[in-house]
Amino acid sequence: MTERLHDSRRLRISYGMRYLALIIALIASPLTAQQVPENAAEMQMSFVPVVKQAAPAVVNIYAKTIREVRKTPLQSDPFFERFFRDPLSDRKPRVQNSLGSGVILSEDGIVVSNFHVVGMATEIRVVLNDRREFSARVLLGDEESDLAILKIDAPDDLPFLTLRSSDSVEVGELALAIGNPFGVGQTVSSGIVSGLARSGNSGGSGRGYYIQTDAPINPGNSGGALVDVAGRLIGINTSILSRSGGSNGIGFAIPADLVSAFVAQAQEGRSEFNRPWAGISGQPLDSDMASTLGFDRSGGIIISGLHPASPFLEAGLDVGDVILTVGGQPVNTPAEMVYRMSAIGLGAQADVSFSSQGAEKNVNVALIAAPEIPSRDEVTLPENSAFPGLKLARINPAVLAELNLPLEVEGVAVMDTGAYAARAGLREGDVILALNGTNLIHPNTAVELLAGRVRQIEMTVQRGAQRISMRFRG
Repeated sequence: MTERLHDSRRLRISYGMRYLALIIALIASPLTAQQVPENAAEMQMSFVPVVKQAAPAVVNIYAKTIREVRKTPLQSDPFFERFFRDPLSDRKPRVQNSLGSGVILSEDGIVVSNFHVVGMATEIRVVLNDRREFSARVLLGDEESDLAILKIDAPDDLPFLTLRSSDSVEVGELALAIGNPFGVGQTVSSGIVSGLARSGNSGGSGRGYYIQTDAPINPGNSGGALVDVAGRLIGINTSILSRSGGSNGIGFAIPADLVSAFVAQAQEGRSEFNRPWAGISGQPLDSDMASTLGFDRSGGIIISGLHPASPFLEAGLDVGDVILTVGGQPVNTPAEMVYRMSAIGLGAQADVSFSSQGAEKNVNVALIAAPEIPSRDEVTLPENSAFPGLKLARINPAVLAELNLPLEVEGVAVMDTGAYAARAGLREGDVILALNGTNLIHPNTAVELLAGRVRQIEMTVQRGAQRISMRFRG
């Protein structure tokens, strides 16, 4: 009986020592010293260490934009202005305030945010997590990708986040979204990476390739950070998929690899993002098309057109070939291919695999900017012409890329309509194919045909896939 009591006492002491050792270990654990959790058990305890590491580098952004009051064409006309004058149009330009978030990427004040937050702003204030405020200026902005790179004038001791390659991100990973939703102050929400390679227009002004997350993202989170459990930036929160305007668990973030390419160009002194130019047109190869064309599998992008100056043509690809991967990563939509090329960057060589006549091949393709060959030779029609202020350019690869025109289009591109041509129905991005029966190749021809007082003008215009005939009387 005495031996059993001794055994029971030894067992209680043993358990007690184990609990004491566990308490001491928890107290002395590096995790309580605000270290990033390293395994699932530590993550279940708390996200506090990750937030304390990442949150100081996420900032609130307050942007002010001055918008001019738009006049109707009749209000701009010297004769009709007095009849159609609107007293409200005489008021001062409207001031529009917006708020969003941003992420500091270097200790000297490089900040990334969304273009729709700061792209058109005339005044930008950045508020840090410790309540310090700084003015900021836009170094580089791009509406299509919905990214903007800012520079704040601050001491070189700022907290910043490191970038993690977004190609290493996997569905199911834990993720935290940090930002300033609804202007209530910095908040943190958690979730997982719920999808990859989401392309198309998810909402907002961005069009491209996204990481999908179910971490709640709300208005004001735009430009904020999507971080992994190590506190590294994997994406910039940009938009949500919602019918009500609130989070429904489907949010989109711009991958960190594209952010890195933007930062590199901003540090080179560029004010506009310069994408590599493919010079091809194509479409996703779905199962029906693959079956019709005799391919053994779907996936990839089938080439339907190649510009004579295309680097893909120079590398040996041809119409009917199917591009499978770019930079070792699969591409299944044109938006995904543009993203892959942009993330690799100008001046590099991209490893491209493609299928041609049943054989799979690999080539290196030079990533170049759309060339200005031949020269665009922009001209602006003078005051004594039929459409004063109309700016025209000869079409070259750079103009094709700038206006997103079809590769095969020929004519003269409308770069700016001016007041009179806009009232006549022309739009920026239109291509004037012919004037009074004369086919246009160079803008100087249009200047000659529209000089002085022209009694009648017959114009053939291509707008997207539509061809329009216009007639005007002088």
